[in-house]
Amino acid sequence: MIGNEAMARGLVENGCSMALSYPGTPASEILPGVVKWKTELSLPIHIQWAINEKIAFEIAYAGSIAGLRTVVSMKQVGLNVASDPLMSAAYMGSKGGFIVISADDPGPHSSQTEQDSRLMAMFAKVPVLDPASPEQAKEFVGLAYKLSEAFEVPVMLRPTTRVCHGGQDVELKDVKPSDRAAAFKRDPARWAATPKFRYLLHSKLNEKLSAIAANEDTKPRLLNPDTVSSTAVITSGVAVAHTQEIMADLGLLNSVALYQVSQPFPLHSAFIEEILGKYERILVIEESAPVIEMQIADRHKVKGRLNGAIPAAGELLPEVIEGILSKFCAISQPELNIPTTVGRKPSLCAGCPHRASFFAIKRAVPGAIYTSDIGCYTLGLNLGAIDTALCMGASISQAAGFYQAFKLSGKDTDIVATIGDSTFFHAGVPALIDAVVQDARFVLVVLDNSTTAMTGNQPTPATGIDACGNPRASISIEGLVKSCGVKFCRVGDPYNMPRFTKLLKSAHRHSLEKGLAVVISRRPCLVDKRVKEVKRERIDVAVSSACDGCSYCIKQFECPAIEFDQAGKRARINQLMCSGCGICIHVCPKKAIEKVEVQ
Repeated sequence: MIGNEAMARGLVENGCSMALSYPGTPASEILPGVVKWKTELSLPIHIQWAINEKIAFEIAYAGSIAGLRTVVSMKQVGLNVASDPLMSAAYMGSKGGFIVISADDPGPHSSQTEQDSRLMAMFAKVPVLDPASPEQAKEFVGLAYKLSEAFEVPVMLRPTTRVCHGGQDVELKDVKPSDRAAAFKRDPARWAATPKFRYLLHSKLNEKLSAIAANEDTKPRLLNPDTVSSTAVITSGVAVAHTQEIMADLGLLNSVALYQVSQPFPLHSAFIEEILGKYERILVIEESAPVIEMQIADRHKVKGRLNGAIPAAGELLPEVIEGILSKFCAISQPELNIPTTVGRKPSLCAGCPHRASFFAIKRAVPGAIYTSDIGCYTLGLNLGAIDTALCMGASISQAAGFYQAFKLSGKDTDIVATIGDSTFFHAGVPALIDAVVQDARFVLVVLDNSTTAMTGNQPTPATGIDACGNPRASISIEGLVKSCGVKFCRVGDPYNMPRFTKLLKSAHRHSLEKGLAVVISRRPCLVDKRVKEVKRERIDVAVSSACDGCSYCIKQFECPAIEFDQAGKRARINQLMCSGCGICIHVCPKKAIEKVEVQ
């Protein structure tokens, strides 16, 4: 199993009754894994893709207050969205086991940041477990529930990308459906605490942390107990696996003590005293922040990120760890000959409706400020149709901000914001309401492909199905937009390039004269197997002799199916990649891309 599937299995083996999430790489496969076991074993589990991470957290937390074992999963930037309830839930604590899975992305591979969720756990004062492998991630689910219920506190489980997506053989244990019944005992001093009681709850939380720091179940382990040394390496997470293998290769396991920390916060108080008294030199290898290092707090003995022994940014790849260990242990480092490959840059799929939308936006409102958001459509960068991409929902707020800034300066400027359908539900609605109330004037294009495409085609509130595929209510995006007070709201098909471009121009005029205008660009994602393809004629295209090799179609439209033929010095269509959307017919300024009849 990959780590995400292993954690899903761990959840059902340990009696999880409620599992909630908002999709985000590298955490997206956890919830579908729970769906798989729920379906195969007919388990009574509530499973839900929530509208955002904050709401997912709050629903799962209520289940814990009612005495059930629950979980909420997300990626590290999703934890930012859920930080408000996380901070408060730490004070109030839990009843049934409550796990917060926050999957970090050192590197980063597919994120805005490579932030360390363990710092958020320290900030919130909740314990955090740091698995080193898929198998350990599964085991730590049970440990997290045990900790949570023993100390009545939320517990964070923090896998990283390499654990989430790494594969490993995992032993399956029996699954016993939970026999717990939800029950709520009123206790306003705890569950609805005023500031006076919050002070008392904070004091109790500090007592819990002190007890957890003395808990033997999560005390750091010495992985090579027969070693006698004055030097130690302390590591956690996936770096444990890399470090152990590299130390074996370098012949260090017999001369340097190696510890695995499974609970980086709170770090065991007895362990801190033990290592400082036992070792003269200590190296801490951890991703991505100096969480363990800060708690040891001895700058003379300890080497790590705080004194530059570990890089301050980036993923701790095996070759990086090898260099760190070689330098720390004063051994010659072998020259690494790592082959490099040049791959194709990330690009929207051939036939993606977002590409057509972006091209039409550039044509309808050229030279505008283009604010955008987080999703696969962020690749509109390649088309020159995105100027900003901050965080979920920020495209609308930033468009409003640019409008107000230029208005203050007495200048007119064209602004077009783009946001995906799932992101609009997640964080766009409050921003849209604010923009309407403040009379911000710009064009908002909602890129509606009927799914959360970037993270694996999870349903949105408009899709009409839940995480298990059961029918659910469908929320109309245009109805929601109009309810926010928007007067101009139109739906268009980006595949109809002339009409869609005309619609955008109309929206632009309205935004300048009367106020904010919204265009919903609606066309299903081509790779979402659940969505029935809109009936349409496949349009086969070819490049005619009118092509003069200007590469406008390649540079401005950037479709993977359009290639440059170096021998012929002209564009050509890769028929194996072409989806038959036919949009490129409207792209070429020389009209050299034509519809052809297939015999």
